[in-house]
Amino acid sequence: MSPTAAKDHRADRRPPDRPRADRPYGAPHGAPTAAHPAGADDPYAVDGDMTGADDPHAVDADATGADDPHAVDAEARPHAVDGDSTGADDPRVVDADVTGAVRGVLAGLLAERVAAAEAVDPLFARDLAARVARFTEDGGKFTRSRLVWWAQRACAGSAPPAPHAALRIGAALELIQTCALVHDDVMDAAPLRRGRPALHADVAAQYARAAGPGSARLGQAAAILAGDLALAWADDVVADTELTPDTAHRVRELWSTMRMEMVAGQYLDAHGEATSARSLARAIRAACLKSALYSVERPLALGAALAGADPLTTRALCSAGRCVGLAFQLRDDLLDVFGDPRRTGKPAGGDLRTGKPTYLAAVARARAEAAGDRHALTVLRDTLGRADASDAELDAVREVFTATGARRTVEGKIGRLVAQGLRHLDAAPLEPHAGQRLTALLRSAAAPPPTGTPGAGDAAGVAGAAADSAVPVSLLLTAADEGARR
Repeated sequence: MSPTAAKDHRADRRPPDRPRADRPYGAPHGAPTAAHPAGADDPYAVDGDMTGADDPHAVDADATGADDPHAVDAEARPHAVDGDSTGADDPRVVDADVTGAVRGVLAGLLAERVAAAEAVDPLFARDLAARVARFTEDGGKFTRSRLVWWAQRACAGSAPPAPHAALRIGAALELIQTCALVHDDVMDAAPLRRGRPALHADVAAQYARAAGPGSARLGQAAAILAGDLALAWADDVVADTELTPDTAHRVRELWSTMRMEMVAGQYLDAHGEATSARSLARAIRAACLKSALYSVERPLALGAALAGADPLTTRALCSAGRCVGLAFQLRDDLLDVFGDPRRTGKPAGGDLRTGKPTYLAAVARARAEAAGDRHALTVLRDTLGRADASDAELDAVREVFTATGARRTVEGKIGRLVAQGLRHLDAAPLEPHAGQRLTALLRSAAAPPPTGTPGAGDAAGVAGAAADSAVPVSLLLTAADEGARR
């Protein structure tokens, strides 16, 4: 099927009745603007994507601070670039504000789709389409879309063949992230997302009086449909992006694979919660599928495909992305347990109450069993997966994670994965400036908050982590040879 062109409007164009992105998700058009939640502008705020978070730590440092993962992000200036055909045709303009460029393209795409939804049915447009649009525009750090951009720039140099296409693919990734997060919140019964009511909770609250006890069910149904809508919109954007036949084939093959992996990872996660399957290998596999691939590796591969990169370069980028993406998920697991809710935008301990089969929990169990620590095993058995666990009981689990050395072990694995990923990146023949940007972005993705994380520097504890070393990453992250397929 030949791709068709879709018109991207400027960021300031929106249908007259469309709610603005700075209103609460459930606020009707014309409602007062809510105060911006604490931590929303914090570079370490966590979305908790499937997923593990919307790349909570990713900071794309500007040229003056490219080697500092905590440097001020030049792309943080909203809407500095519209992403229209003029700006997108000059990659140097987009370089100055990739996030703004993607936001500009995304705003135009969403305006078209909300207007189309309004024509189908006003209630559907107000309750679902507008919420999807607001959720996506209010999104996290836009790291997946920036990875696409800088991967293309690093592989293609000063003259990328498809700069506007990269912005559209980046916008599509933000939509598929919306799908993942909205569905994840339903599965986890999570009340908050980004410091605000999760979409299902927001709809339930809106109809609490009209629907009574049925409002919760309505909220869940609305969130499932909203996620489906976001995924459909994402697919439409990819299908309507103008590409050469060869590039279109590579991009759509990657896109299809990524969607399958994302769903598989989510199912492994849900299955592990229900069956208490918490082996080390299973935890790593789920983390790889549900986050590492779609959060980092596939965006890098999409950028390489848009640039027409050779198989060796693509393979190096994919290897780097898989290592760093897994490190990112492990960092998110730590933040869910030990993070400050004011920074993460969600209650601490959510993974503990749902019994999510994280690598952190698997390591703690393995080390407790190896040491014959009955107390630790009892705490883990009696608390993990209990929605009604008290704060004191959650604190007891945190103590077990620390006392068994599981926390140190995970910190050590994060450091080694990032170092390994950057070595893979160094092996690729990349354009120097864009390569530096990509390096800074990857390094920051799994970095701890600036205040540091206790236990991160305990090399002795890491060196003795038998549970960690028993699961080589190379054996767990099996996948088809990326270069051969591309």
